[in-house]
Amino acid sequence: MRSAIIIDGYVDEPAVLGVPPYVSTYPRYIAGTLFLKDFDVRYTTIDEVRKKEQWDSFNEYDVLVIISGVTVPGRYIGGTPITLKEIEKIFSKNKKPFRILTGAVLQNSREVLKNIGADEFVEDFIEYAFETNNYEIKRTVAVEGARIVKYHPRFPDIICEIEVSLGCERKNYCTFCSEPILHKGFSSRPLKDIVDEIEALYKAGVKAFRLGRSANILAYGMEKNSGKVNNNLIYELYNSIRNVAPQLEVLHTDNANPAFIARNYPEIVNALETIVKYNTEGDVLSFGVESFDPYVRKRNNIDGTVEEIDFAIKIVNEIGKVRTRNGIPKLLPGLNFIFGLPGEKKRSYEILYEKLNNYLCDNILIRRINLRQVIVVPETPLWFYSKRKKIKFDHRLFKHYKYLIRNKIDIEMIKRVFPIGTRIKNVIPEYHEGKLTFARPLGTYPILVGIPAHLDKKRDILVVGYGPRSLTGIRADIKISEATMDELMAIPGIGRKTAETIKAKAPESLVNTLLGG
Repeated sequence: MRSAIIIDGYVDEPAVLGVPPYVSTYPRYIAGTLFLKDFDVRYTTIDEVRKKEQWDSFNEYDVLVIISGVTVPGRYIGGTPITLKEIEKIFSKNKKPFRILTGAVLQNSREVLKNIGADEFVEDFIEYAFETNNYEIKRTVAVEGARIVKYHPRFPDIICEIEVSLGCERKNYCTFCSEPILHKGFSSRPLKDIVDEIEALYKAGVKAFRLGRSANILAYGMEKNSGKVNNNLIYELYNSIRNVAPQLEVLHTDNANPAFIARNYPEIVNALETIVKYNTEGDVLSFGVESFDPYVRKRNNIDGTVEEIDFAIKIVNEIGKVRTRNGIPKLLPGLNFIFGLPGEKKRSYEILYEKLNNYLCDNILIRRINLRQVIVVPETPLWFYSKRKKIKFDHRLFKHYKYLIRNKIDIEMIKRVFPIGTRIKNVIPEYHEGKLTFARPLGTYPILVGIPAHLDKKRDILVVGYGPRSLTGIRADIKISEATMDELMAIPGIGRKTAETIKAKAPESLVNTLLGG
């Protein structure tokens, strides 16, 4: 039997997360394709290759596939995406296998890739293997490839991206967006295909899912409903997922278009209520707001008005900020912003800050605020524009307002979303710094928690403090004798002397009682 190795160098696209703990669709679909071609398939990640110094360890395989592609880079905690130098290093040291490079990296680095050493640059691995890219084939490879997740070094503490749709429902795209470059037109994936894949992953041991790979989850099935929100299909989707994965621990989503919400009101309320009913706590609907400056929005063909965005944020708050018994809202908006777009001026930053401050004053909750500099993706309208005129970006202005937002807006929002005493379940240690363990739960854009104790396995924590984009937590359900002094002193109102007294004289009650739990 022929053998193949897949090295996951990770992807991060507008509608796909693939850096651990996320597992994107790419390695699973590719594995399924190879399984159907009678290959014995193995899977690893670039972090494992680095850790074990395995650069020249893949000559025994017949096929070597590397997945790579970061089009919306961010700050990564669970892993570090592969570099072009590392791709070249692996290919140069493993010349016996047939070497394939695939992923969105091909969209951004064609000229750089000339000397990378691959035998094939593959835009779409499924089409490459089957000479087709229809959902019938994709359905089969998705189910077949589900078992590959067991090879992931973090298994079972992973969250699988589930493809819901391809492309953007808009006809006229934003000037900077790579989604229409990657996927022409909008198409919803058949419901049965989604549910069957989740069932296969669930049986393989996966308990966390993210309905990603979608520019707008609320547009799912709109083609069957005259371009309007398809409440019945969205309900059937969530209900069916819960039926085949009854003991799942995480069911989250990501992108939604605020203008689509405003245009489909009040019918869209049913879809939002369905998500809130069937999802798990801490879910986020990420809105690609990009700018609150009306001129910048019009100049870059960004969908919707500022008033429509305001309306969508308020509606999601009204329906989604209901809290579970752990104290966490079920569904909140997340806002993405891009800086450096044509038409941007100092006033654009001022408008943004004023708007976010108004949300605070109106007690509107925002789960996260993502600030990033524009990336010019080849073949987008912005790319053609940049060929004619240099895109200006004021780094000083960006740093100033980023500081204000992080230290004035973010920290206050986080306090309101995660009040003192909130329980966050199953946080997973990511790294240690001194006496602190930094950990995160699985989910869409999970909150980072600093714990003043050594944590080597996942467990529940209680919120006791805040940073601009993080929390301070202590281990839940531990006895006084088990708590560190640093944990006790992290509890609001408890200093060193009080902590020493508690340690020496308090009964073996739970630390939770100190927070009124």
